[in-house]
Amino acid sequence: MKALADPTRLTMVAALWKAKSPICICDFTADLELSQSTISHHMARLKEAGLVDSEKDSIWTYYRLRHDLAPSTRKLLGQLIA
Repeated sequence: MKALADPTRLTMVAALWKAKSPICICDFTADLELSQSTISHHMARLKEAGLVDSEKDSIWTYYRLRHDLAPSTRKLLGQLIA
């Protein structure tokens, strides 16, 4: 869970945890007041860690937590986010 050591990434995962649908990278840039390239870098780290999936729709990329996360990972995320 090294990917969650960064406070920004943890904030992003918390937003995805609470979201009812995938979140556009543009929403993260507005909410976190970070550049698109910075958000993309953080999302790439989360994707490499196997925590998020992405889907592209035209020019936008949407992210969500993976549905197939191990129960132990879900439990850990719940504890970190609570």
